[in-house]
Amino acid sequence: MSSFKDRENAFENKFAHDQELQFRATARRNKLFGLWAAELMGLTGDAAEAYVAEVIRSDLNEPGDEDVFRKVLGDLQAKQVDLSEHQIRRRFEECMAEAMKQIQDAS
Repeated sequence: MSSFKDRENAFENKFAHDQELQFRATARRNKLFGLWAAELMGLTGDAAEAYVAEVIRSDLNEPGDEDVFRKVLGDLQAKQVDLSEHQIRRRFEECMAEAMKQIQDAS
């Protein structure tokens, strides 16, 4: 019985660890994505940091990632940045890959 309980605890610990890594990676992705968008819109210094904070907060609007993507997409379109939705989505995905790599490298 102890062996089963040990396996159960190990599984639960791994699940919790994986969820924490996913949360950290998503937060890092949002920051990287916000910094990228801020640069495209010509924001620097405090204005760029304030924009990144807005992007991070936008992730609280609804479950999933689309709230962040829509916010940045809308902001880039409003500033008439010449990128397609596909290019912006690809960068969004690249930011997630980079965030995962940074989190794993730090562990």
